[in-house]
Amino acid sequence: MTVLRIAVLDDHQSVAADFCDWSRLPEPAEVTYLADPAPDEDALVARLRPFDVLVAMRERTPFPRRVLERLPQLRLLVTTGRRNAAIDLAAAADLGIPVCGTGSHAPGTAELTWALILAVARHVPEEDAGMRAGGWQTTLGTDLAGATLGVVGLGRLGARVARIGRAFDMDVVAWSQHLTDERAAEVGVRRVGRDELFATADVVTVHLVLSDRTRGLVGRAELARMKRTAILVNTSRGPIVDETALLAALREERIAGAGLDVYDREPLPAEHPLRRERRAVLTPHLGYVTRNTYEVFYGEAVEDVAAFLAGSPVRVLRPE
Repeated sequence: MTVLRIAVLDDHQSVAADFCDWSRLPEPAEVTYLADPAPDEDALVARLRPFDVLVAMRERTPFPRRVLERLPQLRLLVTTGRRNAAIDLAAAADLGIPVCGTGSHAPGTAELTWALILAVARHVPEEDAGMRAGGWQTTLGTDLAGATLGVVGLGRLGARVARIGRAFDMDVVAWSQHLTDERAAEVGVRRVGRDELFATADVVTVHLVLSDRTRGLVGRAELARMKRTAILVNTSRGPIVDETALLAALREERIAGAGLDVYDREPLPAEHPLRRERRAVLTPHLGYVTRNTYEVFYGEAVEDVAAFLAGSPVRVLRPE
């Protein structure tokens, strides 16, 4: 009997096996868990060519057309989550490779957003480092109660973050291109113009999907409108914020600080200047990296593969 070869990609913490039960598959399978990213496309293709099924973690490994064309053995590509901008869905469709998605778990990213807001506002990493070095009280924190929270994008995650802001007794305002007064009222916040949000918010937090429309949306002009005492947080996608403009704003002290979980390049290169920026609190794209999220991601990935092999309907992603 032919053995199905499955590769689970980008298992950085080597924990995917704890959340996968491949015994439910209707045919025998050999599963390989890959922890480290390939150094380049040729190495990636060489590594993945023997596999029939690939399970990709969100946008960690890119699958452009030129990579997919070099994987003739590939029968199914599964991505965690409902969308993955790193996969060329049109190319996959042309090549007859179904791409399936899974559900997700919303609270994780919203909770990390607030961890970053609080860490920047109260200088938690700096004070922690000072304590470990024998120091005591070197910074002044920023109060959130009574301050203005500006939410850029009021979808599922943005709305969750906004509601938590209200619990902190913040004045919460929101903007996105198609936001309506009705949607804002539903969440219990005020809709304002883009310029007003950046000019008046004490904390600006970004919750948009990366697209041609949102790439670079927070640029030099938006950062220039922000208060010198304001904080910018991005747990969405790195390219939504102009990285060069943000670095300049931090170095020139035109904003108070930034909390970042996402970057233009991931993993963030070891020599990247953001790693040396004292006004930035950095986390390595941890928004969705929680036990509950992984239970959904990997559990439903197994379900997708099992359904595909059984000829049952699967959650196929379509090009937008």
